[in-house]
Amino acid sequence: MTTTARAYAATSATEPLIATTIERRDVGPRDVLIDIAYSGVCHSDIHTVRGEWGPITYPQVVGHEIVGTVSEVGADVTRYAVGDRVGVGCMVNSCRECVNCLAGMENYCLKGNTQTYTSIDRDGTVTQGGYSTHVVVTEDFVLRVPESIPFEAAAPLLCAGITTYSPLAHWNAGPGTKVAVVGMGGLGHLAVKIAHAMGAEVTVLSQSLSKQDDGLRFGADHYYATSDATTFDTLANTFDLVVNTVSAPVDIQAYLSLLRLDGTIVNVGAPAEPLPVSVFALMGNRRSFAASGIGSISETQEMLDFCAEHNISPEIELIAAADINAAYERVLTSDVRYRFVIDASTI
Repeated sequence: MTTTARAYAATSATEPLIATTIERRDVGPRDVLIDIAYSGVCHSDIHTVRGEWGPITYPQVVGHEIVGTVSEVGADVTRYAVGDRVGVGCMVNSCRECVNCLAGMENYCLKGNTQTYTSIDRDGTVTQGGYSTHVVVTEDFVLRVPESIPFEAAAPLLCAGITTYSPLAHWNAGPGTKVAVVGMGGLGHLAVKIAHAMGAEVTVLSQSLSKQDDGLRFGADHYYATSDATTFDTLANTFDLVVNTVSAPVDIQAYLSLLRLDGTIVNVGAPAEPLPVSVFALMGNRRSFAASGIGSISETQEMLDFCAEHNISPEIELIAAADINAAYERVLTSDVRYRFVIDASTI
């Protein structure tokens, strides 16, 4: 039978989110019903509900940083049992048939993976996200949350954590490499912690020095203000990898100049506007400009286990559901250190 969940939903691109109820699908043979404990607030949620990434169907519940406890499993579920600590990230299914899915990279499903919200679910309904009290997900897209990670702090790892871990791992951040992190927000502060734990020499590039003490405490070796005109001259031809976490337009040409021979800048922030790139800026040092989207399910579990091993968790501010709209405005003014997490018991 279906489960009625309390939720907070957007009813239009311009109206505040409101309290409502939604129906979760029946628990099928391979499904897991999760009682949601906490849900992180991602900048992607705001872009989505405000129509900045294209039109969506309203009402829409967002939220793709979900942790909770298994409360029911389908008859054929083998990976999870009632009472397990679990998480759900940005996707809840994929085609399972394309070359990328068969290679274990379902985040790059060629038919488009089923997103945790705004996608069409297998029952034909629009998927609804984690700003709610319950969710039903096929067991293959559920993650196990290690006991050593504080439960309320685990939620942002399911998006911000894997979004930064994946490119750092793919481009081999580690001992002997120099990594720059652009932006010290929800993604950036985790990128610093993870890159440091991987053994890289880490530099933060932020608009100002206002978060310098935090950056150094999280493991950065150096911290520079990009508003200082001398920064780009000082750091020219320095980095093996630059991870840009900013979801707003930046001067990519300037950041490309920071790359040493064969260096890469990878965008994980997703601004709505195009980022123009000059081919000549790439040719100068055989540089690369890339982008990375979340990570596979196996890589996400790897990230959770890595964070547990290295004692990494996000810096969070726990909020009640009634504070979601105010939290959105604070995210837009960078007034959070460093990730809002909704206490689902208040929905």
